[in-house]
Amino acid sequence: MHPNEVSATESADPTGPTGPIAPVGPDMPDVGPTVPDDIARRVVLPEGHRDDGPLFEAYRWLRENNPLGRAEIEGYDPVWLVSKHADIMEIERQPDVFTSGGGDEPGSHNPILQNQAGDAFTRSLTGGSLRILETLTYLDPPEHTAIKDIAADWFRPANLKKWEDDIRVLAREAIGTRLRTGTNDIDFVQDFALFYPLHVIMSLFGVPEADEPRMMGLTQEFFGTDDPDAQRADVEPLTPEAAAQQWSAAISDFYAYFDTLVEDRRTTPRDDLATIIAGARREDGEYHAKTFAYGWFIAIATAGHDTTSSTMAGTVEQLALHPDQLAKVQDNPELIPGLVNEGLRWASPVKQFTRRATRDCTLRGRNISKGDRFMLLYQSANRDTDVFGEPEVFRPERRPNKHIAFGYGPHMCIGQHLAKLELRVMLEELLPRIRSIEITGERKVVRTNFVGGLRKLPVRLELR
Repeated sequence: MHPNEVSATESADPTGPTGPIAPVGPDMPDVGPTVPDDIARRVVLPEGHRDDGPLFEAYRWLRENNPLGRAEIEGYDPVWLVSKHADIMEIERQPDVFTSGGGDEPGSHNPILQNQAGDAFTRSLTGGSLRILETLTYLDPPEHTAIKDIAADWFRPANLKKWEDDIRVLAREAIGTRLRTGTNDIDFVQDFALFYPLHVIMSLFGVPEADEPRMMGLTQEFFGTDDPDAQRADVEPLTPEAAAQQWSAAISDFYAYFDTLVEDRRTTPRDDLATIIAGARREDGEYHAKTFAYGWFIAIATAGHDTTSSTMAGTVEQLALHPDQLAKVQDNPELIPGLVNEGLRWASPVKQFTRRATRDCTLRGRNISKGDRFMLLYQSANRDTDVFGEPEVFRPERRPNKHIAFGYGPHMCIGQHLAKLELRVMLEELLPRIRSIEITGERKVVRTNFVGGLRKLPVRLELR
Protein backbone atom coordinates (compact mmCIF):
# COMPACT_ATOMS: atom_id res chain seq x y z
CA MET A 1 0.00 0.00 0.00
CA HIS A 2 1.20 3.50 -0.83
CA PRO A 3 2.41 5.20 2.37
CA ASN A 4 -0.32 7.83 2.12
CA GLU A 5 -3.05 5.53 0.85
CA VAL A 6 -6.33 5.56 2.70
CA SER A 7 -8.80 2.81 3.37
CA ALA A 8 -12.03 2.29 5.22
CA THR A 9 -10.18 1.19 8.33
CA GLU A 10 -7.01 3.23 8.46
CA SER A 11 -5.85 6.77 7.78
CA ALA A 12 -2.64 8.76 7.90
CA ASP A 13 -0.96 9.13 11.27
CA PRO A 14 -1.74 12.70 12.40
CA THR A 15 1.69 12.91 14.03
CA GLY A 16 3.52 11.70 10.93
CA PRO A 17 5.15 13.70 8.14
CA THR A 18 3.18 16.21 6.21
CA GLY A 19 1.72 14.94 2.98
CA PRO A 20 -1.41 14.96 0.90
CA ILE A 21 -3.30 12.87 3.43
CA ALA A 22 -2.56 14.54 6.73
CA PRO A 23 -4.16 17.00 9.13
CA VAL A 24 -4.01 20.70 8.41
CA GLY A 25 -0.59 21.83 9.61
CA PRO A 26 0.18 24.50 12.21
CA ASP A 27 0.86 27.05 9.45
CA MET A 28 -2.61 26.47 8.06
CA PRO A 29 -5.21 26.84 10.84
CA ASP A 30 -8.30 24.72 10.43
CA VAL A 31 -11.10 27.10 9.44
CA GLY A 32 -13.68 24.31 9.32
CA PRO A 33 -14.83 22.33 6.34
CA THR A 34 -17.32 24.77 4.80
CA VAL A 35 -16.02 27.12 2.10
CA PRO A 36 -17.36 30.71 2.18
CA ASP A 37 -20.26 31.09 -0.22
CA ASP A 38 -18.58 33.66 -2.49
CA ILE A 39 -15.52 31.44 -2.97
CA ALA A 40 -17.63 28.31 -3.48
CA ARG A 41 -19.86 29.97 -6.07
CA ARG A 42 -16.90 31.39 -7.95
CA VAL A 43 -15.37 27.91 -8.30
CA VAL A 44 -18.43 25.70 -8.71
CA LEU A 45 -20.83 27.72 -10.85
CA PRO A 46 -20.18 28.12 -14.58
CA GLU A 47 -20.77 31.88 -14.37
CA GLY A 48 -17.89 32.09 -11.88
CA HIS A 49 -15.55 31.18 -14.75
CA ARG A 50 -16.42 34.17 -16.95
CA ASP A 51 -13.46 36.11 -15.54
CA ASP A 52 -10.40 34.02 -14.81
CA GLY A 53 -8.77 36.72 -12.68
CA PRO A 54 -11.19 36.43 -9.74
CA LEU A 55 -11.44 32.68 -10.38
CA PHE A 56 -7.71 32.17 -9.83
CA GLU A 57 -7.89 34.38 -6.75
CA ALA A 58 -10.55 32.01 -5.40
CA TYR A 59 -8.29 29.05 -6.14
CA ARG A 60 -5.45 30.76 -4.29
CA TRP A 61 -7.68 31.42 -1.29
CA LEU A 62 -8.61 27.75 -1.16
CA ARG A 63 -5.01 26.55 -1.34
CA GLU A 64 -3.91 28.94 1.38
CA ASN A 65 -6.90 28.72 3.72
CA ASN A 66 -9.01 25.63 3.10
CA PRO A 67 -7.34 23.25 0.62
CA LEU A 68 -9.96 20.57 1.17
CA GLY A 69 -13.16 22.50 1.82
CA ARG A 70 -16.81 21.65 1.40
CA ALA A 71 -18.93 23.71 -1.00
CA GLU A 72 -22.66 23.79 -0.26
CA ILE A 73 -24.54 25.63 -3.00
CA GLU A 74 -28.28 25.51 -3.52
CA GLY A 75 -29.19 23.34 -6.46
CA TYR A 76 -25.95 21.31 -6.32
CA ASP A 77 -24.93 18.28 -4.33
CA PRO A 78 -22.41 19.16 -1.62
CA VAL A 79 -18.90 18.68 -2.97
CA TRP A 80 -15.38 18.78 -1.53
CA LEU A 81 -13.17 21.25 -3.42
CA VAL A 82 -9.70 19.74 -3.89
CA SER A 83 -7.30 22.56 -4.68
CA LYS A 84 -3.82 21.14 -3.94
CA HIS A 85 -1.64 19.28 -6.43
CA ALA A 86 -0.68 16.48 -4.01
CA ASP A 87 -4.27 15.83 -2.93
CA ILE A 88 -5.49 15.51 -6.51
CA MET A 89 -2.68 13.06 -7.30
CA GLU A 90 -3.53 11.02 -4.22
CA ILE A 91 -7.19 10.79 -5.19
CA GLU A 92 -6.44 10.07 -8.84
CA ARG A 93 -4.10 7.18 -8.11
CA GLN A 94 -6.76 5.31 -6.11
CA PRO A 95 -9.82 4.63 -8.29
CA ASP A 96 -10.94 1.89 -5.92
CA VAL A 97 -11.34 4.47 -3.13
CA PHE A 98 -12.34 7.46 -5.26
CA THR A 99 -14.47 6.24 -8.15
CA SER A 100 -14.92 8.07 -11.43
CA GLY A 101 -18.10 6.38 -12.61
CA GLY A 102 -19.28 3.81 -10.15
CA GLY A 103 -20.98 1.63 -12.74
CA ASP A 104 -24.12 2.10 -14.80
CA GLU A 105 -26.61 1.21 -12.09
CA PRO A 106 -29.11 3.73 -10.66
CA GLY A 107 -27.35 5.99 -8.21
CA SER A 108 -24.07 5.95 -10.12
CA HIS A 109 -21.72 8.89 -9.93
CA ASN A 110 -21.43 11.64 -12.54
CA PRO A 111 -17.73 12.44 -13.12
CA ILE A 112 -18.70 15.75 -14.72
CA LEU A 113 -20.17 18.19 -12.24
CA GLN A 114 -23.61 19.50 -13.07
CA ASN A 115 -26.50 20.71 -10.96
CA GLN A 116 -29.16 18.48 -9.40
CA ALA A 117 -31.71 19.35 -12.07
CA GLY A 118 -29.24 18.30 -14.74
CA ASP A 119 -28.51 14.99 -13.03
CA ALA A 120 -32.24 14.37 -12.65
CA PHE A 121 -32.76 15.04 -16.35
CA THR A 122 -29.96 12.61 -17.23
CA ARG A 123 -31.48 9.91 -15.04
CA SER A 124 -34.81 10.42 -16.78
CA LEU A 125 -33.13 9.51 -20.07
CA THR A 126 -31.20 6.49 -18.83
CA GLY A 127 -33.56 4.80 -16.40
CA GLY A 128 -31.74 6.08 -13.33
CA SER A 129 -28.07 5.98 -14.31
CA LEU A 130 -25.78 9.00 -14.68
CA ARG A 131 -23.56 7.10 -17.11
CA ILE A 132 -24.82 8.85 -20.21
CA LEU A 133 -21.69 8.00 -22.22
CA GLU A 134 -19.77 4.74 -22.56
CA THR A 135 -16.43 6.50 -22.52
CA LEU A 136 -13.30 6.31 -20.37
CA THR A 137 -14.32 9.23 -18.19
CA TYR A 138 -17.27 7.24 -16.82
CA LEU A 139 -15.45 3.95 -16.30
CA ASP A 140 -13.36 2.44 -13.52
CA PRO A 141 -10.81 -0.39 -13.71
CA PRO A 142 -10.98 -3.16 -14.80
CA GLU A 143 -13.63 -2.05 -17.32
CA HIS A 144 -11.74 1.20 -17.88
CA THR A 145 -8.54 -0.73 -18.60
CA ALA A 146 -10.21 -3.01 -21.15
CA ILE A 147 -11.77 -0.14 -23.09
CA LYS A 148 -8.63 2.01 -22.88
CA ASP A 149 -6.56 -0.83 -24.33
CA ILE A 150 -8.60 -0.73 -27.55
CA ALA A 151 -6.55 2.21 -28.86
CA ALA A 152 -3.81 2.66 -26.25
CA ASP A 153 -1.06 1.47 -28.60
CA TRP A 154 -2.12 3.93 -31.30
CA PHE A 155 -1.60 6.86 -28.91
CA ARG A 156 1.87 5.80 -27.76
CA PRO A 157 4.76 8.15 -28.72
CA ALA A 158 6.50 5.48 -30.80
CA ASN A 159 3.43 5.14 -33.04
CA LEU A 160 2.68 8.86 -33.18
CA LYS A 161 6.21 9.58 -34.38
CA LYS A 162 5.32 8.24 -37.83
CA TRP A 163 2.57 10.85 -38.13
CA GLU A 164 4.81 13.83 -37.35
CA ASP A 165 5.58 14.66 -41.00
CA ASP A 166 1.87 14.56 -41.87
CA ILE A 167 1.04 16.81 -38.91
CA ARG A 168 3.76 19.24 -39.97
CA VAL A 169 2.23 19.46 -43.44
CA LEU A 170 -1.13 20.25 -41.86
CA ALA A 171 0.46 22.93 -39.65
CA ARG A 172 2.05 24.60 -42.68
CA GLU A 173 -1.22 24.41 -44.58
CA ALA A 174 -3.06 26.05 -41.68
CA ILE A 175 -0.57 28.92 -41.56
CA GLY A 176 -0.59 29.33 -45.33
CA THR A 177 -4.37 29.20 -45.61
CA ARG A 178 -5.41 31.29 -42.61
CA LEU A 179 -2.54 33.75 -42.24
CA ARG A 180 -0.52 35.90 -44.61
CA THR A 181 2.84 37.59 -44.72
CA GLY A 182 2.56 41.04 -43.18
CA THR A 183 -0.26 42.25 -40.97
CA ASN A 184 -3.01 39.92 -39.75
CA ASP A 185 -5.75 41.59 -37.70
CA ILE A 186 -7.57 38.51 -36.48
CA ASP A 187 -9.30 36.83 -33.59
CA PHE A 188 -6.60 34.28 -32.90
CA VAL A 189 -9.09 31.81 -31.41
CA GLN A 190 -11.94 31.96 -33.90
CA ASP A 191 -9.88 32.62 -37.03
CA PHE A 192 -6.95 30.29 -36.40
CA ALA A 193 -6.49 28.26 -33.21
CA LEU A 194 -9.71 26.24 -33.45
CA PHE A 195 -9.09 24.84 -36.92
CA TYR A 196 -5.65 23.25 -36.95
CA PRO A 197 -6.15 20.77 -34.06
CA LEU A 198 -9.57 19.85 -35.43
CA HIS A 199 -8.14 19.17 -38.90
CA VAL A 200 -5.28 17.11 -37.45
CA ILE A 201 -7.43 14.85 -35.30
CA MET A 202 -10.09 14.40 -37.97
CA SER A 203 -7.46 13.57 -40.59
CA LEU A 204 -5.86 10.94 -38.36
CA PHE A 205 -9.28 9.75 -37.30
CA GLY A 206 -10.57 9.30 -40.84
CA VAL A 207 -13.44 11.82 -40.83
CA PRO A 208 -13.91 13.58 -44.21
CA GLU A 209 -12.77 17.20 -44.26
CA ALA A 210 -16.23 18.22 -45.50
CA ASP A 211 -17.68 17.05 -42.17
CA GLU A 212 -15.28 19.04 -40.01
CA PRO A 213 -17.62 22.07 -39.62
CA ARG A 214 -20.27 19.71 -38.24
CA MET A 215 -17.76 18.30 -35.74
CA MET A 216 -16.70 21.83 -34.79
CA GLY A 217 -20.28 22.91 -34.13
CA LEU A 218 -21.12 19.86 -32.05
CA THR A 219 -17.93 20.24 -30.02
CA GLN A 220 -18.75 23.86 -29.21
CA GLU A 221 -22.22 22.78 -28.08
CA PHE A 222 -20.84 19.82 -26.12
CA PHE A 223 -18.43 21.92 -24.04
CA GLY A 224 -20.46 25.14 -24.10
CA THR A 225 -23.57 23.90 -22.32
CA ASP A 226 -23.48 26.87 -19.91
CA ASP A 227 -22.26 29.47 -22.37
CA PRO A 228 -24.87 31.70 -24.06
CA ASP A 229 -22.62 31.92 -27.13
CA ALA A 230 -22.89 28.15 -27.70
CA GLN A 231 -26.54 27.43 -26.91
CA ARG A 232 -28.59 25.26 -29.24
CA ALA A 233 -31.86 26.53 -30.67
CA ASP A 234 -33.69 23.37 -29.54
CA VAL A 235 -32.83 23.87 -25.84
CA GLU A 236 -34.89 26.17 -23.63
CA PRO A 237 -32.41 28.63 -22.13
CA LEU A 238 -32.13 29.66 -18.49
CA THR A 239 -33.85 26.55 -17.13
CA PRO A 240 -32.06 24.52 -14.42
CA GLU A 241 -31.78 21.49 -16.69
CA ALA A 242 -30.80 23.43 -19.86
CA ALA A 243 -27.13 22.41 -19.72
CA ALA A 244 -27.97 18.73 -19.36
CA GLN A 245 -30.50 19.00 -22.19
CA GLN A 246 -27.89 20.50 -24.50
CA TRP A 247 -25.32 17.90 -23.44
CA SER A 248 -27.67 15.01 -24.22
CA ALA A 249 -28.81 16.60 -27.50
CA ALA A 250 -25.23 17.01 -28.68
CA ILE A 251 -24.47 13.41 -27.70
CA SER A 252 -27.49 12.20 -29.69
CA ASP A 253 -26.29 14.09 -32.75
CA PHE A 254 -22.81 12.64 -32.35
CA TYR A 255 -24.31 9.15 -32.07
CA ALA A 256 -26.28 9.60 -35.28
CA TYR A 257 -23.16 10.67 -37.16
CA PHE A 258 -20.83 8.05 -35.71
CA ASP A 259 -23.23 5.14 -36.23
CA THR A 260 -22.64 5.47 -39.96
CA LEU A 261 -18.88 5.66 -39.35
CA VAL A 262 -18.88 2.48 -37.24
CA GLU A 263 -20.82 0.53 -39.84
CA ASP A 264 -18.55 1.77 -42.63
CA ARG A 265 -15.32 0.79 -40.84
CA ARG A 266 -16.65 -2.62 -39.84
CA THR A 267 -17.55 -3.47 -43.43
CA THR A 268 -14.70 -1.58 -45.14
CA PRO A 269 -11.67 -1.33 -42.84
CA ARG A 270 -9.08 1.38 -43.54
CA ASP A 271 -5.72 2.41 -42.13
CA ASP A 272 -7.10 4.89 -39.61
CA LEU A 273 -7.96 5.27 -35.96
CA ALA A 274 -11.70 4.93 -36.60
CA THR A 275 -11.15 1.39 -37.95
CA ILE A 276 -9.16 0.37 -34.85
CA ILE A 277 -11.94 1.52 -32.56
CA ALA A 278 -14.93 0.34 -34.61
CA GLY A 279 -13.33 -3.05 -35.24
CA ALA A 280 -12.32 -3.80 -31.63
CA ARG A 281 -13.60 -7.12 -30.31
CA ARG A 282 -14.20 -8.59 -26.88
CA GLU A 283 -12.40 -11.70 -25.63
CA ASP A 284 -15.26 -13.84 -26.98
CA GLY A 285 -14.57 -12.55 -30.50
CA GLU A 286 -17.68 -10.38 -30.76
CA TYR A 287 -17.54 -6.67 -31.41
CA HIS A 288 -17.74 -4.38 -28.42
CA ALA A 289 -21.11 -2.67 -28.18
CA LYS A 290 -21.40 0.26 -30.56
CA THR A 291 -21.89 2.59 -27.61
CA PHE A 292 -18.24 2.09 -26.61
CA ALA A 293 -17.13 3.07 -30.13
CA TYR A 294 -19.40 6.12 -29.94
CA GLY A 295 -17.83 7.03 -26.59
CA TRP A 296 -14.33 6.79 -28.04
CA PHE A 297 -15.30 8.81 -31.10
CA ILE A 298 -16.94 11.58 -29.07
CA ALA A 299 -13.95 11.84 -26.74
CA ILE A 300 -11.57 12.13 -29.69
CA ALA A 301 -13.78 14.51 -31.65
CA THR A 302 -14.20 16.87 -28.68
CA ALA A 303 -11.33 16.76 -26.20
CA GLY A 304 -9.00 15.74 -29.03
CA HIS A 305 -9.01 19.24 -30.42
CA ASP A 306 -10.79 21.70 -28.11
CA THR A 307 -8.23 21.41 -25.30
CA THR A 308 -5.36 21.74 -27.76
CA SER A 309 -6.76 24.90 -29.33
CA SER A 310 -7.36 26.39 -25.87
CA THR A 311 -3.75 25.69 -24.92
CA MET A 312 -2.44 27.18 -28.16
CA ALA A 313 -4.46 30.35 -27.67
CA GLY A 314 -3.41 30.70 -24.04
CA THR A 315 0.24 30.23 -24.98
CA VAL A 316 0.14 32.83 -27.75
CA GLU A 317 -1.60 35.29 -25.42
CA GLN A 318 1.27 34.98 -22.95
CA LEU A 319 3.88 35.43 -25.69
CA ALA A 320 2.02 38.56 -26.81
CA LEU A 321 2.05 39.89 -23.26
CA HIS A 322 5.74 39.02 -22.80
CA PRO A 323 7.69 39.80 -25.99
CA ASP A 324 10.92 38.92 -24.19
CA GLN A 325 9.68 35.35 -23.81
CA LEU A 326 8.75 35.22 -27.49
CA ALA A 327 12.22 36.42 -28.46
CA LYS A 328 13.86 33.94 -26.12
CA VAL A 329 12.01 30.99 -27.64
CA GLN A 330 12.63 32.23 -31.18
CA ASP A 331 16.36 32.43 -30.42
CA ASN A 332 16.32 29.05 -28.71
CA PRO A 333 13.93 26.66 -30.51
CA GLU A 334 14.98 23.89 -28.14
CA LEU A 335 12.78 25.67 -25.58
CA ILE A 336 9.61 24.88 -27.56
CA PRO A 337 8.83 21.56 -25.78
CA GLY A 338 9.13 23.44 -22.51
CA LEU A 339 6.90 26.19 -23.90
CA VAL A 340 4.29 23.53 -24.68
CA ASN A 341 4.39 22.20 -21.14
CA GLU A 342 4.21 25.67 -19.64
CA GLY A 343 1.29 26.50 -21.94
CA LEU A 344 -0.50 23.40 -20.72
CA ARG A 345 0.17 24.29 -17.08
CA TRP A 346 -0.96 27.86 -17.63
CA ALA A 347 -4.14 27.13 -19.58
CA SER A 348 -5.17 23.85 -17.90
CA PRO A 349 -8.22 23.68 -20.22
CA VAL A 350 -9.75 20.74 -18.34
CA LYS A 351 -10.85 22.54 -15.20
CA GLN A 352 -12.33 19.69 -13.23
CA PHE A 353 -13.56 16.16 -12.95
CA THR A 354 -15.34 14.76 -9.94
CA ARG A 355 -14.84 11.60 -7.91
CA ARG A 356 -16.92 9.82 -5.25
CA ALA A 357 -15.67 8.08 -2.11
CA THR A 358 -16.48 4.37 -2.09
CA ARG A 359 -15.91 4.05 1.67
CA ASP A 360 -15.28 6.08 4.79
CA CYS A 361 -11.75 7.46 5.01
CA THR A 362 -9.67 10.43 6.14
CA LEU A 363 -8.19 12.95 3.72
CA ARG A 364 -6.11 15.92 4.86
CA GLY A 365 -7.54 15.59 8.35
CA ARG A 366 -11.14 15.64 7.14
CA ASN A 367 -13.49 12.77 7.87
CA ILE A 368 -14.79 11.59 4.53
CA SER A 369 -17.98 9.55 4.33
CA LYS A 370 -18.84 6.95 1.74
CA GLY A 371 -20.67 8.70 -1.10
CA ASP A 372 -18.99 12.09 -0.62
CA ARG A 373 -18.11 13.85 -3.88
CA PHE A 374 -14.87 15.63 -4.79
CA MET A 375 -14.29 18.34 -7.39
CA LEU A 376 -10.66 18.05 -8.57
CA LEU A 377 -9.49 21.56 -9.46
CA TYR A 378 -6.68 21.00 -11.97
CA GLN A 379 -6.23 24.69 -12.73
CA SER A 380 -5.65 25.37 -9.05
CA ALA A 381 -3.23 22.47 -8.67
CA ASN A 382 -1.13 23.83 -11.52
CA ARG A 383 -0.59 27.08 -9.58
CA ASP A 384 0.35 25.33 -6.31
CA THR A 385 3.42 26.95 -4.73
CA ASP A 386 4.33 23.63 -3.09
CA VAL A 387 5.12 22.34 -6.59
CA PHE A 388 5.81 25.38 -8.77
CA GLY A 389 8.13 28.27 -7.97
CA GLU A 390 6.51 31.58 -8.93
CA PRO A 391 3.45 29.84 -10.41
CA GLU A 392 1.93 33.17 -11.52
CA VAL A 393 4.88 33.74 -13.86
CA PHE A 394 4.75 32.24 -17.37
CA ARG A 395 8.18 30.67 -17.87
CA PRO A 396 8.84 28.43 -20.91
CA GLU A 397 12.17 27.27 -19.45
CA ARG A 398 10.50 25.99 -16.25
CA ARG A 399 12.22 22.80 -15.06
CA PRO A 400 10.84 20.59 -13.73
CA ASN A 401 7.26 21.23 -14.78
CA LYS A 402 5.10 18.69 -12.97
CA HIS A 403 1.77 20.00 -14.24
CA ILE A 404 -1.27 17.75 -14.18
CA ALA A 405 -3.16 19.38 -17.03
CA PHE A 406 -3.74 15.85 -18.37
CA GLY A 407 -4.78 14.44 -15.00
CA TYR A 408 -2.96 11.67 -13.20
CA GLY A 409 -3.27 7.96 -12.52
CA PRO A 410 -5.46 5.57 -14.55
CA HIS A 411 -7.49 8.47 -15.96
CA MET A 412 -4.49 10.40 -17.23
CA CYS A 413 -5.41 11.63 -20.72
CA ILE A 414 -4.62 9.00 -23.33
CA GLY A 415 -4.21 11.70 -25.99
CA GLN A 416 -1.57 13.72 -24.15
CA HIS A 417 1.32 12.76 -26.44
CA LEU A 418 -0.66 13.63 -29.56
CA ALA A 419 -1.66 17.00 -28.08
CA LYS A 420 1.97 17.82 -27.22
CA LEU A 421 3.08 16.76 -30.69
CA GLU A 422 0.47 18.96 -32.39
CA LEU A 423 1.38 21.97 -30.26
CA ARG A 424 5.13 21.51 -30.68
CA VAL A 425 4.91 21.17 -34.45
CA MET A 426 2.65 24.21 -34.84
CA LEU A 427 4.88 26.38 -32.65
CA GLU A 428 7.99 25.21 -34.53
CA GLU A 429 6.34 26.34 -37.77
CA LEU A 430 4.64 29.53 -36.56
CA LEU A 431 7.09 31.18 -34.13
CA PRO A 432 9.98 31.70 -36.58
CA ARG A 433 7.63 33.68 -38.84
CA ILE A 434 6.35 36.06 -36.14
CA ARG A 435 7.71 39.60 -36.11
CA SER A 436 5.36 40.72 -33.36
CA ILE A 437 2.06 39.95 -31.63
CA GLU A 438 -0.11 42.68 -30.16
CA ILE A 439 -3.40 42.16 -28.34
CA THR A 440 -5.80 44.65 -29.88
CA GLY A 441 -9.09 44.10 -28.11
CA GLU A 442 -10.89 42.57 -25.17
CA ARG A 443 -10.33 38.88 -24.56
CA LYS A 444 -13.28 36.64 -23.75
CA VAL A 445 -13.36 33.35 -21.86
CA VAL A 446 -15.80 30.49 -22.38
CA ARG A 447 -18.32 30.40 -19.55
CA THR A 448 -17.91 26.85 -18.31
CA ASN A 449 -16.73 25.04 -15.20
CA PHE A 450 -15.66 21.96 -17.20
CA VAL A 451 -13.51 22.30 -20.34
CA GLY A 452 -12.68 25.62 -21.89
CA GLY A 453 -10.38 28.58 -22.30
CA LEU A 454 -10.28 31.66 -24.46
CA ARG A 455 -13.22 32.16 -26.79
CA LYS A 456 -11.97 35.47 -28.20
CA LEU A 457 -8.47 36.94 -28.51
CA PRO A 458 -8.17 39.87 -30.98
CA VAL A 459 -4.56 40.30 -32.07
CA ARG A 460 -2.41 42.02 -34.66
CA LEU A 461 -0.01 39.36 -35.86
CA GLU A 462 2.90 40.51 -38.00
CA LEU A 463 4.42 37.68 -40.01
CA ARG A 464 7.62 37.47 -41.99
